[in-house]
Parts: sequence; structure tokens; C-alpha cells
Amino acid sequence: MARGLVLFDLDGTLIDTAPDLCGAANRLRLESGLTPLPYEDLRPFAGTGAKGLLAKALNVFPDNPRYPELRARFLSDYSEHMRDNTVPFAGIDAVLQRLAAEGRHWGIVTNKAMRLAGPLVQDLIAPIAEPDVLIAGDTTPKMKPAPDSLWEAARRLAHPVTECLYIGDEKRDITASSAAGMASIAALWGYGTDAQDWGATALARRVSDLPSLIDTLLASS
Repeated sequence: MARGLVLFDLDGTLIDTAPDLCGAANRLRLESGLTPLPYEDLRPFAGTGAKGLLAKALNVFPDNPRYPELRARFLSDYSEHMRDNTVPFAGIDAVLQRLAAEGRHWGIVTNKAMRLAGPLVQDLIAPIAEPDVLIAGDTTPKMKPAPDSLWEAARRLAHPVTECLYIGDEKRDITASSAAGMASIAALWGYGTDAQDWGATALARRVSDLPSLIDTLLASS
């Protein structure tokens, strides 16, 4: 078995959920009598979940009395449509199949609730390769950028954090991995911006960059 544990974020790293997340946000705009926003305007907020998308789409923040209702409507709509246009990023299949062929442990750590993450992983990722662990946003008391969920993944598979690597597309992913004591790769094909300022161990501009970066970082761990 190859050394080390490779952990991935889900949205914006393994699968492109932006079309369905942005679709749910725009349907809320339509229900509110507003015209849809261009996809390009909403996509950068796809990784921020309901909070960020409601802020961008409706200018509604958590201190707004309507926020709980609108958040519930957004999540309900999204859960009904989350498989409409979501697909793995091109090349992810080859990366995961390589990890499986090497016998290297790998898993997913996401802030998405298990009721949403579980079906997406089962439908879109498991047919490619079965993850050894899935940690969702409601698995541990604290989500990223806290390190708890990363520690839990390492604990379940009995890997020291010094032999773990986390790959994600948002600043909170890199912050969490640093706090957990893990090396990190910022995925530049995702939704985050200014990744060069996050302090990641390495930057991956393309999915095809991952195999060599994974080998290099885990060999030096």
C-alpha cells in the first residue's frame, strides 16, 4: 500500500456543483420578482454555500429576519435539483483511479451536510472509486476552517497528520489543513480566488497536476 492519506474537498474540487447551486439561487430570485443573475456572477460564490449565495443573489444576510426561511427554501430547492447538472471535473476520474490502483488511502472532507454530500458521492464519485472515508459538515462539532473534520478523517484511517494531504479550492480549506498540521494543495480550477495568498503547500492549476504533486508531497512527509 502506498504511503499517506489524500483528502479532498468536494464542491469545486472533485465535482462541479456550481451550475445547480447557482440555479437554486436564481430560482429564489425569480420567486422574489427579480431577474436571474448571470452564471459568471454567481459562480465565485458557489463554494460559500447558502450563506454566500443568498448574500449575492438576494442581498440577504444571517441577521435578516427572513434569512432562516430563505435558507431553508434554498436548500430544499437545491436538494431537489443537485444532480441536474453536477458532474466530476474533467480528469478527476483518472486521479482517483490512480490512487485506488496504488492502494493509497483517500477520502473526502466537506462542509456540505451528509444528507447532501452522501448522495452526490454515491452517485458521482463511488462509481469511479470508493472513498475510504467521508466526513461531512455535520460529522464533527466544528467545520472548516477549524481542523476538526480533517483530524477525524485521519483518526478513522489511523494516519498521523504529518502523512496526510488535503486538496481544496477555498481559503478555508487551506486554513483548516494548516491548523490540522497537514500539507495542502490549492485547486485553482475551483471557485476560490487569490489562492496564491492562502499559504498552501502547493498550487495545482489543472487536475492533471495532482498526481505528481501528491507523489512529491507525500514522499517528503
